Amino acid sequence: MNHRPLLLAIAVAAGLLSLSACRKTPSPEQEKPAARAENGETADQFVARINAEFKAAYPELTSAQWLSSTYINDDSQLVAAKANERALAQLNAWIEEAKKFEGQPMSDDSRRALNLLKQATAMPAPRDPEKLAELTRIAAKMEGAYGAGTYCSGEGAARKCRQLGELEDVLRSSRDYDAQLDAWAGWHSIAQPMREDYVRFVELVNEGARELGYADAGAMWRSAYDMDPDAFAAETDRLWEQVRPLYEQLHCYAREKLKQTYGVEKGQVGEGLLPAHLMGNMWQQDWGNLWDILQPYRGAGSLDITGALERQYQQNLGAALHQRGPNPGPRARFEAEREAQLLTARQMTERAQDFYVSLGMPKLPSSYWEKSQFIKPLDRDVVCHASAWDMDMEGDVRIKMCIKPNEEDFTTIYHELGHIYYDLAYNPQPPLFQNGANDGFHEAIGDTIVLAMTPKYLESIGLVQAQSQSREALINAQMRMALAKVAFLPFGLMIDRWRWGVFDGSIPPDRYNQAWWELKARYQGVAPVQPRGEEFFDPGAKYHVPGNTPYTRYFLAHLLQFQFYKSLCEAAGHTGPLYECTFYGNAEAGRRFQAMLQKGASQPWQATLKELTGSEQIDAGAVLEYFAPLQEWLQQQNQGKSCGWQAGPASPARDGDAPEA
Repeated sequence: MNHRPLLLAIAVAAGLLSLSACRKTPSPEQEKPAARAENGETADQFVARINAEFKAAYPELTSAQWLSSTYINDDSQLVAAKANERALAQLNAWIEEAKKFEGQPMSDDSRRALNLLKQATAMPAPRDPEKLAELTRIAAKMEGAYGAGTYCSGEGAARKCRQLGELEDVLRSSRDYDAQLDAWAGWHSIAQPMREDYVRFVELVNEGARELGYADAGAMWRSAYDMDPDAFAAETDRLWEQVRPLYEQLHCYAREKLKQTYGVEKGQVGEGLLPAHLMGNMWQQDWGNLWDILQPYRGAGSLDITGALERQYQQNLGAALHQRGPNPGPRARFEAEREAQLLTARQMTERAQDFYVSLGMPKLPSSYWEKSQFIKPLDRDVVCHASAWDMDMEGDVRIKMCIKPNEEDFTTIYHELGHIYYDLAYNPQPPLFQNGANDGFHEAIGDTIVLAMTPKYLESIGLVQAQSQSREALINAQMRMALAKVAFLPFGLMIDRWRWGVFDGSIPPDRYNQAWWELKARYQGVAPVQPRGEEFFDPGAKYHVPGNTPYTRYFLAHLLQFQFYKSLCEAAGHTGPLYECTFYGNAEAGRRFQAMLQKGASQPWQATLKELTGSEQIDAGAVLEYFAPLQEWLQQQNQGKSCGWQAGPASPARDGDAPEA
């Protein structure tokens, strides 16, 4: 996840610009004398001024938010809320001032910058100072509540309190049905107190969006893609239809394996839905932790990345213990464990850095290693949700993670460094252009690198042993990737489908939870095994809801990354099957990639996409090409089985019927 400050996050792209906005030749209109405000300032001078003011104010805001995420307490939340309040008030003032230049001649860059300014936050604030302050308080409170969320169970001496990481460990490794259900339901219980705050939050951001001229906050979000908001929504429907058949085959296969593992009654819910607590992930968005159940061919092409990282940690621990002499006591052993955890986390990060450097990108600055949060501190609550931070727009970049030696965190580091290298590449751009071509781009950069982490690459860095080239090994490798990439796709779509409905009022507060599970059933084909009435607020158990991070970007990113990957493989001269390509160490692929990153948000994303891929349109064709062997195999495995699911009377999705949007 890329972290731009919660409130003043420069949005992806202006909503109403056309591709002609990036032309270099001035139009006759632009050759007229520039419009001047009452103080004699031209539009171009105004844009230059707010770029300078924004960059000057930026470090104070990011520092406040960094503290509120890495030192969670009432004081840090207050500091963050006040910093956000000042930033939003300034943003509203800039937007109001910019109205003087509407319809006036100005450079193309200034016109784009002013449109981006209007889209500069995912959390539009009302102009009323009291409501603005209320909004920032609620936002800081909800994010803090998520970060500090703790589930306690048991009585007396048996009482046990666990935070998200420990509860995720249960879902990751336990196959005890009841223990998994307890962990899943326990985490979801932490969101219940957020419900009332979220209702008010929606009222306030909608008011802010309407003051900017949008119907609601959801319409504002959809306006940020260099195309009409309704056209963008239709585009996401088109893309989902491209990949839905592949997801349905994976769903069918997973359901059969769950029924074999837990029994027919426990392995599914209702008519073909997957039990939410059995998918190895708190939100069912990544099924990779079910590898022990879903592995097609036991041991074929074994890629035990977690095992290799665990061995690396044990080696580091052994060395740390050795330094403390024979028979170290409990305190010395504890200190050795912390030292080994931090060293392993840094080594994992150095390995990810090496991939980017192999493409001709710079090493990370020393401040990155000094200021990043690599492991969970012992003395305070923090938000462990992985995020990448650009603190000052000129090189102070960091990640915030609680890294453990497992495959999931290893690939997450490669993903987060994609954000960091994007930040560093476009830092020379004016501040209002310092973002991804669209928000899906930002999320796709690191994942493009993850796709290139092929068995051949992992072998070359000594993480796994030489791999066999058998058909079984290929299907295993494809399944591992699909459990992360394909399983995610409907989840990437449904969160904002829910929020768009919440923002436009079609999902009222008294249907928040019901609508959430209807959409999860419709798109993902998953369901809870226990009733989840309106006394719950299950959307709040996913960081991006209380954190107010738009989510369609992740759906787009999961398609864009395959387009980027294919183009970079072609640039590297790869000629075999797409899934065999790694461009590690290829200078030409690195040059092409870096050229795209350097553009930032300075032009419509369609132009940036075309420069790398030759197409102005996001397309799932590369996804289907990549997974073609697996899709054929899944169809064979599912032959004769009743695939699809019944999501409920209001929202069926089975046997080829298209889910409703």
